[in-house]
Amino acid sequence: MARGWESKSVEQQQEEMAERRKAAGPVVSPEQRERERKRQGLLLSRQRLRQQLEVAQNPRHQQMLRQALAELEKQLSSFE
Repeated sequence: MARGWESKSVEQQQEEMAERRKAAGPVVSPEQRERERKRQGLLLSRQRLRQQLEVAQNPRHQQMLRQALAELEKQLSSFE
């Protein structure tokens, strides 16, 4: 009886692991993970620059932020 209980437990664990793998989505290569990490970093930088541009008072600072924003947009376009 103990053996039957063990095998059911193992089967259940295997089923749970199979469900988790399905829910986790497709397997992503390290290169794809790194690319997505860089893309997310650029998106966060763009958001920060936009926020800084909204509150910037000095025209020179605004110009610098616009140039940095344009460069980020250029880099982001290479990811698409």
